[in-house]
Amino acid sequence: MEFATFADRAAAIEAEPADLEIVARVSDLLSDANSDLEVVARFVQGRVFPAWDSTTLDIGPSTCYEAIARAAGPNVGGDDVEERLAEVGEIGAVAAAYDFGGQRGLGAFTGGGGGDESGENGNGGDLTVNEVAETLADLAATEGSGSQDRKVDLLFGLFNRCSSEEARYLARLVLSEMRIGVGEGTVRDAIGEAFDVPTDRVQRALQVSNNYGQVARVARDEGIDGLDAMDLEVGRPVQAMLAQAGTVTEALEEWDEAAVEWKYDGARIQLHHRVDGDGESETSVFSRNMEDVTAALPEVVEYAARTLEESAILDGEVVAIDADGSPLPFQEVLKRFRRKHDVAKAREDVTVRPVFFDCLHADGDDLLAEPLTARHDRLESLLAADSDSEPDPDPADVEGLSLLWLTDDPEEIEAIDADALESGHEGIMLKDPDSTYSPGRRGKHWRKRKPDVETLDCIVTGAEWGEGRRATFLGTFELSVRAGDAGDDLETVGKVATGITDEKLEALTELLEPHIAAEDGQTVDLEPAVVFEVGYEEIQTSPTYSSGYALRFPRFQGVRSDKEPADANSLERVERLRDRQ
Repeated sequence: MEFATFADRAAAIEAEPADLEIVARVSDLLSDANSDLEVVARFVQGRVFPAWDSTTLDIGPSTCYEAIARAAGPNVGGDDVEERLAEVGEIGAVAAAYDFGGQRGLGAFTGGGGGDESGENGNGGDLTVNEVAETLADLAATEGSGSQDRKVDLLFGLFNRCSSEEARYLARLVLSEMRIGVGEGTVRDAIGEAFDVPTDRVQRALQVSNNYGQVARVARDEGIDGLDAMDLEVGRPVQAMLAQAGTVTEALEEWDEAAVEWKYDGARIQLHHRVDGDGESETSVFSRNMEDVTAALPEVVEYAARTLEESAILDGEVVAIDADGSPLPFQEVLKRFRRKHDVAKAREDVTVRPVFFDCLHADGDDLLAEPLTARHDRLESLLAADSDSEPDPDPADVEGLSLLWLTDDPEEIEAIDADALESGHEGIMLKDPDSTYSPGRRGKHWRKRKPDVETLDCIVTGAEWGEGRRATFLGTFELSVRAGDAGDDLETVGKVATGITDEKLEALTELLEPHIAAEDGQTVDLEPAVVFEVGYEEIQTSPTYSSGYALRFPRFQGVRSDKEPADANSLERVERLRDRQ
């Protein structure tokens, strides 16, 4: 498929206001994609790589601006692109405003696939979807000395071949800002419609593969039988099942009894451990966002090597502990979680241990459709297989196992909650004992119950420059939560400036400064990119903030670097917490 065709279809989809018609247009696009189907199924969502793949382009806005400027002409610089973006507000429109195609440079003669020596291939139409995908893959693999220049060259080569409409969607794709109204659910429904397969079979295949392109191809080429044959693959992460806030009363009203677990103040991990026929093993560890964090967590790899005798996919948390084995605050985990350098030194400073509460796959068997209690039994047997205890050890003695209590007694649940808090953990989780594992779903089958003093995960949407000795630091951060049917709108709930030392302010300023969208005096507008965990005393109604609510005595707890803005708390949760006060 020519990239110009893809761009024209994307423009038509973007212009369509009706959800059903969007699905129909995406369905037609997939039907016409032919050999480019897998790439098109990703591109239409704004993805360059499969959802399970942690590979990134590692392209900052300034690199993209430089490539656009170079393709636009000798009198255009990256600052010009940035200034036009400030006026227009959207990178696709900025890129589409330039006349590409006549520039010469290294990118025009290399893997960027630019024009001929006369530079006459910039009118669009000769660039294919596959060429874009291959060039972006080359760009992502570029590293080492001179890599930044090489990336600019590759991007320049692509833009130099683009028409205005192609440039609009290439720029958006590169910066992960496609925004044409196509989400995962849209592509799921479009796959079913395009290839005449039931949506529930598509959904199951997506759950086990987390690969929309592959599922689309299998649906087209193999139909229902092919989709049903797709399984989890050890080494390929899937989205984590998520919980919503809830109460003991709600849980016991809906379930005959509740499965109760401690809620750990750690970072979510998914462990993939493969054992081959010769007994050799390989372990990978992924974050909640499916980023490969294996190298940063050698203790988890060592745990798997000494504990697991079968191939498995386990869901759990990694918790920081002190010399006595007691849990440390979540912020300590972050010092280890994405560490890429000096891991040995970081390990000396902060020790972590894994705790697992679910089993998705064991020894060739996918367990997503099994009830929670059956999955936990399988988990216990896996972790106890190499135990030094009795042949049937007490679950409390099994290393790395999160205990599970089944009860319909509110007083027993309160006692378990008290024990969790006394042990230094966040509280408890309440789960439906009969629930299946639904990757990526946040539903009522899992509920997190925290102490009365709550925290919220809020998106930072603004800030103010400080005064005096803090004049070079951002502070007084504006907090927002997700709202709207799709959770795409943001509503303010307050500002936080308490609980932040000068040292933290310096680090937060470094983190947030690249996301400044606009400034007016001391006031700064920020792109929604960073999530803060914020404690508070209570939630009050307030006309001051757009949500209608305000956090009373908010206090900064830390940065939730394991969460994207889409994972932040919602206005619905704020309202629910307000009602519970």
